Amino acid sequence: MIETLESPYIHAATADNFTSLVLDNSNLGPVLVNFWSQKAGPCLRQYPILDKMIHQYEGRVLLVNIDTESDHKISREYGITSVPTLKLFRDGRVVQTWHGFQSEEDLAKVLDIYVARDSDQTLAQAIHLYSNGKSTEAYEMIAEAIVNDPVNPRLPLAMCKLLKHEERFSEALKLIDTLPDQIRKTQEIDQLYDLLSFHLDVDPSNDMNEIIKRIESFPGDIAAMQQLVAWYVIHQDYEKALNVLVKMMDLDHSFDDSYAQKAMLKIFNILGTEHSLVAEFRPNLKRYKH
Repeated sequence: MIETLESPYIHAATADNFTSLVLDNSNLGPVLVNFWSQKAGPCLRQYPILDKMIHQYEGRVLLVNIDTESDHKISREYGITSVPTLKLFRDGRVVQTWHGFQSEEDLAKVLDIYVARDSDQTLAQAIHLYSNGKSTEAYEMIAEAIVNDPVNPRLPLAMCKLLKHEERFSEALKLIDTLPDQIRKTQEIDQLYDLLSFHLDVDPSNDMNEIIKRIESFPGDIAAMQQLVAWYVIHQDYEKALNVLVKMMDLDHSFDDSYAQKAMLKIFNILGTEHSLVAEFRPNLKRYKH
């Protein structure tokens, strides 16, 4: 049995307290969830490493254990099919998943990215400046912080969000393209990159109501559908976007270098693998391989 007594950094979760222990706490800092079973030897070998690391972080990361043998609801919700499975939560969502036994070194590479860093204080100051209308000073402060701490993904993520807020989508995408792979491929930045690409797909000269009427009059107008998909995505109406993509695949799955399949994968990435829409629409990709 994995013990969690006498440690303020380690807790056992069930469906009843998962929200408070994991989701709420992840808004304050990273929470590592260990899906385990006492019947699985790799879980028992994994736990001493987790215990050691969590105490080394001294509260900057919490460890939450979920026994998959006794709590089936959360395990099903997060698609746990094998143990050990580790999921790192930040700001209420999964930002990293590991399957199987993991070394201390491999875990630390990711955890070190998400723990609080000195540059986070600089970021908070920059956001305060931006909120008070001092955007130039804010951008300069974040840019300098990125140079001084290139492994903190929250710095370029914040800058890209500010650029997105100002509708400077191309600049935000170019910034992400310059990031090292370790940061570029963090889930939040990768998701933002895909979202920004949809913003670029929208022709601002088009009126979406006219686009919808155009499709109603000419159901085979696949170029108009492409515009509609992007419009739905940037307005977070993902189900409608996915339904339009299915129609596009049926009409011409090779249109614009298999746009529909690639766009669907982007939406899946934005939503996250646990989202119900991903499971619902993923079978459509099997019909048409790009």
